[in-house]
Amino acid sequence: MVTPSTPRLVVAAPSSGSGKTTVATGLMAAFAARGLAVSPHKVGPDYIDPGYHALATGRTGRNLDAYLCGPELVAPLFLHGARGCDIAVVEGVMGLYDGAAGEGELASTAQVAKLLGAPVVLVVDASSQSRSVAALVHGFVSWDPGVRVGGVILNKVGSARHEELLREALDSVGVPVLGALRRARPVETPSRHLGLVPVAERRALAVSAVSEMAALVSRGCDLPALEALARTAGTVPGGSAPWTPDFSPTHDHPPRSAGRPRPKVAVAGGPAFTFSYAEHTELLTAAGAEVVTFDPLHDEELPEGTAGLVIGGGFPEVYAAELSANEPLRKAVAELAAAGAPIAAECAGLLYLCRELDGSPMCGVLDATARMAERLTLGYRDAVAVGDSVLAAAGTRMRGHEFHRTAVEPGAGAAPAWGIRGRERRVEGFVQRGVHASYLHTHWASEPGVARRFVERCRTS
Repeated sequence: MVTPSTPRLVVAAPSSGSGKTTVATGLMAAFAARGLAVSPHKVGPDYIDPGYHALATGRTGRNLDAYLCGPELVAPLFLHGARGCDIAVVEGVMGLYDGAAGEGELASTAQVAKLLGAPVVLVVDASSQSRSVAALVHGFVSWDPGVRVGGVILNKVGSARHEELLREALDSVGVPVLGALRRARPVETPSRHLGLVPVAERRALAVSAVSEMAALVSRGCDLPALEALARTAGTVPGGSAPWTPDFSPTHDHPPRSAGRPRPKVAVAGGPAFTFSYAEHTELLTAAGAEVVTFDPLHDEELPEGTAGLVIGGGFPEVYAAELSANEPLRKAVAELAAAGAPIAAECAGLLYLCRELDGSPMCGVLDATARMAERLTLGYRDAVAVGDSVLAAAGTRMRGHEFHRTAVEPGAGAAPAWGIRGRERRVEGFVQRGVHASYLHTHWASEPGVARRFVERCRTS
């Protein structure tokens, strides 16, 4: 059952590093411990935080990205994820008003909060301030009247006296303090070059970390007040219906797959390939595919009867030696590609299909080499399909996101995957026979035809 008035909160902050992930994940887990069915969401293209959210709630973590999917899909995707839930918690991205560069409020936490009609809880790092916290919070409260900041959680509070000074200062702003978390040993959530280490790589330790977050939030926050604030959210604006993989409010022509063969689509998983959106698998299934998961680190064969392959993002650079050592699977992938089977590879998948990665042999499907780079490549991209492929017809426009600290040489094949528009016009990626490989992460909910086209090619290849 879906209710468009599901109680909901958006956890935001003035800037990155304020403690959003700790508070949001801890709050999800604390609500779940109180017996609530919690729907977890993350603003933006982040793949890692939703893994921790899933541990906290026992439900799939989902992304809400107004750039990748368009503002019109934010509420439907939210309602899709919130089916059957008592409350929803949405973790923001960067600072509350930070979004796509040069695009105003687009893809910001503030925009998502307005699209959902959700109150915002502002997490403030109070470690180096006292009375100034009032000016900071006042600025965030008054900047956009369309954003309702319903409360503040003070993080890294030094002492009882420090907390008293902070609360006195905030009395003048009229925004309630809903929690105060003391300075403590940081919850063990190790990071590396692209952010937190994914849950799949440290599951037992991640479970422990989420438990610590829940305990921290339960001790320091007024959970009944936070739940009451969530219940002040009314009906989701605009009368949106939930998104479904069979039919989207903004796309007609649901797939006609009944009674037709169900091709098997193998999706890479395991510690090396953890970046994926849940909606991709749902769209593939709705389009008529039988979706199965395999682990390129350990499985020496593709699932029997594999007709198509999806290799998403992750950290193959961390596991290059292990991936290379699994020679039987590398050979199987190369043979599948040589047979013309549809293969969709994003970022980590692109690296896996190269001849080598940092000197370690990979699948050799693409005549390209990959290596770690000194500079992080990060940002939203406007893209257009250069030619026909198993994913898109020439001219198809999609929005994507790049996030990697590797480089592939050459950066594009004779038939590129995408033309990148904007100030930096270029082509990138590879299309050859059934292979579509690119650095660009895309969200297929924005263009369901991508999944339907891929499954249809799996049927006929």
